[in-house]
Amino acid sequence: MKLRQYQVDAFATRIFEGNPAAVVPLDAWPEDSLLQSIAEENNLAETAFFVPSDREFHLRWFTPLCEVDLCGHATLASAHVLFEHMSYPGDSIIFDTRSGRLAVRKTDGLLTMDFPSSPPRPIRPPDALIAGLRQKPIEVLAAQDYIAVFENASIIRSVTPDHAILRSLDLRGVSVTAPGEGDGDTGTRTDFVSRFFAPKVGIPEDPVTGSVHCALAPYWGDRLKKNVLAARQLSKRGGEILCELKGNRVFLRGQAVTFMTGEIDLASFHPLGHLPGRPVRHTLPS
Repeated sequence: MKLRQYQVDAFATRIFEGNPAAVVPLDAWPEDSLLQSIAEENNLAETAFFVPSDREFHLRWFTPLCEVDLCGHATLASAHVLFEHMSYPGDSIIFDTRSGRLAVRKTDGLLTMDFPSSPPRPIRPPDALIAGLRQKPIEVLAAQDYIAVFENASIIRSVTPDHAILRSLDLRGVSVTAPGEGDGDTGTRTDFVSRFFAPKVGIPEDPVTGSVHCALAPYWGDRLKKNVLAARQLSKRGGEILCELKGNRVFLRGQAVTFMTGEIDLASFHPLGHLPGRPVRHTLPS
């Protein structure tokens, strides 16, 4: 049995930028161990798998180490695959996930994800957080991840964390963030910048992290008194996310480009007659 796989650079306008994700369409769910093995073999921040269900899709995300509750860039990549490679007929896709029903809409060349807002709460920072970042933030908050706030973008660029220490923290990962800065070449300005480290789930540094902006956007929106914010993640690859706050939802907008298409050959994984799942035909909901 062979599975079709796409590798997509999310939150990017050209390849080699943004955050790469693998996307594997399925007709039915195999054993979880196979999904985890594929994600480990891909060794990307996330591998996304989806299965059609009535007029929706059941979507799951796996890091090389485990399944996660929410992943923004792999959701964007999955919608990109459906729109660009599988001839999805509508302009809005609904994904049923561990984090509820998530919608992705295609408008004016952008993909807009409708995610739940997760405002972070101020906390007393764990000693391991300060030791792991090797920098002392001016404020620390927590939601799904720790958020360490610093004075400026230069500090965010200079952070060189001790991943072994950060791995000991109880939450998924750590986002470091600061007020935005201007771009001298384009004249544009970001409202806030960030980086994200998640060695606990096998991701030392994530290039662009959609899900953490569900917490970053409400924090900076409240601090800057803005509902629409331009964000940039200052990883080596870099990426931009436009965030809009509406009640208890965060709308994250970006683009995606396909880097590669290929096939996963499972002939040697199991004797063919015992392979979990069934042959994949890429059937879309009617």
